[in-house]
Amino acid sequence: MPAYAPIVHDHSLVSLNTFRIPARARHYLRVNSAAELDAVRCDPALAGLPRLVLGGGSNVLFTRDFDGIVLHMTGQGRQVLGEQAGYRLVRAQAGENWHAFVQWTLAQGFGGLENLSLIPGTVGAAPIQNVGAYGTETRDRFHSLTVYDMASGTTRTLDAAACRFGYRDSIFKHPEGNALVVLDVTFALPLAWTPNLRYAELAQAVDAAGLAAPTPQEIGRIVEAIRRRKLPDPLEIGNAGSFFKNPVVSSAQCTELLAQFPQLVHHAQPDGSQKLAAGWLIDQCGWKGKALGAAGVYPKQALVLVNLGGATGQDVVRLAGAIQADVAARYGVQLEPEPVFI
Repeated sequence: MPAYAPIVHDHSLVSLNTFRIPARARHYLRVNSAAELDAVRCDPALAGLPRLVLGGGSNVLFTRDFDGIVLHMTGQGRQVLGEQAGYRLVRAQAGENWHAFVQWTLAQGFGGLENLSLIPGTVGAAPIQNVGAYGTETRDRFHSLTVYDMASGTTRTLDAAACRFGYRDSIFKHPEGNALVVLDVTFALPLAWTPNLRYAELAQAVDAAGLAAPTPQEIGRIVEAIRRRKLPDPLEIGNAGSFFKNPVVSSAQCTELLAQFPQLVHHAQPDGSQKLAAGWLIDQCGWKGKALGAAGVYPKQALVLVNLGGATGQDVVRLAGAIQADVAARYGVQLEPEPVFI
């Protein structure tokens, strides 16, 4: 007998993606451990089937049914590992809800993840996407993670260098990382915590609240309030958060754009390049609040595409393509989607 729970066949994925796109999986399995992954790997009945590892489904867009097996990572568990070189190490299993984990760290009095409050998804997905918000990215607080290699059947630990973090990127989004399944993630939270208020909107909100010396908990609550005000709740309106990455252009290209569009929102990067605000570009092209069929652009944030009710993945793809075409025509900039298209 296989060492995992019974596989569910022809399983609906509508509740397992935050866009609430109707799609089905040929096979579906909840996974809580490396032993279960090993059993799946060694089961001849499953050999050769395409595999899709799924967490909270907050960064995928289903454009079709999945003709393979969905491995839904649902492992739970959090622990404080101790202190090391000025940091407190905390670990969570891949299936833990990300926001609940952040809230747990703050409840322990640990600062470091507060700027990443209320991001949808799971802990295991955070390093894959290198999720970030309000001046903090996963890699800024990352220590290591454990993966199971579906190709070799081995379990190993990866540090930040091995994860090859980039802007909304990591090794897991490239061919050489396709067989790696994240089991747990360890974060290094600074003992000598100081608030990260580099993001202007957050700094202004902290100042408006009259907080001269904000605590991690207070910053977390402010981040939540900002996100709730600007972004739709996936439980109420299907969406995957920010749909496009902020495009990065050369300093020369940015200078050329500024000459034509003086109000262009841009942020200098350490390497001299410039990151443009994708939401601003989309807004200036007139897409905020507009729709193509059942897929639309959120009225309060042009960077968020939404399911207005009954949208298919292809509806969202058509809308995204129209937006990309308009931005490219006006600004000569190509927008790249954040979600993975399945």
